[in-house]
Amino acid sequence: MSNSASEGKTDEKERNKGGRGRREEDKRPYHLSAKGQQKYQLEKLMADPEKPVEVPDMKPDWKPPEPPEFKRFYMGSSAGAGSEVFHVYRHLRRYESIRQDWIRETAEKEDKDAEFQMRLAEKRAAAEQKTAKKRAKRLKKKQLKEKKILLDKKTEKLPVGGDIEEQAKRDESENDDDDDDDDDAYENPFVIGGK
Repeated sequence: MSNSASEGKTDEKERNKGGRGRREEDKRPYHLSAKGQQKYQLEKLMADPEKPVEVPDMKPDWKPPEPPEFKRFYMGSSAGAGSEVFHVYRHLRRYESIRQDWIRETAEKEDKDAEFQMRLAEKRAAAEQKTAKKRAKRLKKKQLKEKKILLDKKTEKLPVGGDIEEQAKRDESENDDDDDDDDDAYENPFVIGGK
């Protein structure tokens, strides 16, 4: 009989092996920092990837109830109001003040949002204007550079002691040849298969 009693105790010890009678799955590390708790939660999620994760919807913004259309006749906080009716006045006043606070806060929030959107539009317009100005400056610089390269090429072609008129005629004939090639390319832009 003592044998069966000792067996019962060992079974109980094995069941309570986790300490304080908690099951192994229920053990959560409460002493962890925020980072440690997040790591624990991620590990728990990744332990069973097929298990669907339920992401709760965002709660809608709180809105106070509409004011009642019909109010019972009640006494105010003035003289003549008995203690049995004062709580009605107090509750209605509190609900109305909460509703007025909410209206004021939403109006302020909308004003701030509109102001932010206006400032954002101004900053975008200023940035666009700035980039347009820089773009124009880059294009101008590029055109000046191309012009300078063309002038350098022309000055290189000119003979030092030679006939300038002959050189100019040669340049014109080269330009005419280039123009003819451009005309040929432009005449049949929709020809399929080439020449």
